[in-house]
This record gives sequence, C-alpha cells and structure tokens, in this order.
Amino acid sequence: MRPGLRASLLLAALPLFAPAPATADEGGKKGVSPLVAKIRAATAQYKDVEVAIANGYAPGPCVSGPNGGAMGVHFINGGLLGKEINAETPEALIYEPAPNGRMRLVGVEYITFAADWVDEVPVLEGHLLHYAGAPNRYGIPAFYQIHVWAWRDNPDGTFADWNRLVSCDAHADPGGHLH
Repeated sequence: MRPGLRASLLLAALPLFAPAPATADEGGKKGVSPLVAKIRAATAQYKDVEVAIANGYAPGPCVSGPNGGAMGVHFINGGLLGKEINAETPEALIYEPAPNGRMRLVGVEYITFAADWVDEVPVLEGHLLHYAGAPNRYGIPAFYQIHVWAWRDNPDGTFADWNRLVSCDAHADPGGHLH
C-alpha cells in the first residue's frame, strides 16, 4: 500500500475510533458535585424546551463567546427574578441550538439584581455569584450571576461563564447573536 494512501485511510478512520466528546449528562460520571446533581434533578424536565416555555421561560438571543465558545440561548423566567436564589429554580435555562433546529439543555444561570444585595454578596450553596455592573451588554441594571454547566461538560470548569464546547452556529436567527 502506498504511504500516502495509508495515511489518508488512517486519518479518515480516526473519527471512528476517537472517543466522543464527554457530556455532563452521561450517567455514572464520577465526581459530580452535589449542586450539579441537585440542578439535574430539578431541571431534567426542561430537556424538552416546550416544557420550559410552558413553565414561563422565554428565549433570548444566542450569546456567543468573545474568544470561542458560547453561553447559548438563555430562556429566562422573569417571574423568578428577585432576591431569592434557589438551586431548584434557576432564573435562566441555557440551551445550545442543534443543526436540526432542536434545542439541547446544557446548563442554567442564576441571576439576581445587585440592588437587592447592598450589604452582602449572594451565594448559591457555597458558590459566590459574579457581579456584572451597569451599563452592560444586556441593558439591565447591575446584577449578580453564576452559570452552572450541569448538562454539558465545560473544559474551563462547571461554573465558568463561557463554554468552548457550546456553539451558536446552528441558531436559526444568526442576526440574534449577542457578542
């Protein structure tokens, strides 16, 4: 067999033998934090985006990352915005648009307005929320937030804002990306 042909066949076969990218929803994964386990139990019903919509979550734009990756499409439930931070009721569900038009639940975001936390920083089960001042790209007052990638691994960590494994490329409204 010619060396060039052998190399071409090897490269073509690599995707068949390469492990699939890990996702946080693979069962039996070791090392899942108690918070992530609690979030998965509370949000499993929202794997179906129609259930999220029926429960008051409304879609926003797909948020793309500044240096690759994205946050995804945030479905926000405005009725949950307030001072209370509860792991079982995230203010936002995060979905990654798939090429087939479906939405895949990848994480959640907890959001609370800074004006409600004048004398303290909000904490979600031992995790400090991050401050976002105003003005900001969302056009809302200063707020605190934390992302939890409960349904999709993030190479930068479970609580990082951006996820290099998430993409807005398949979003149906390319003009709706928020950078």
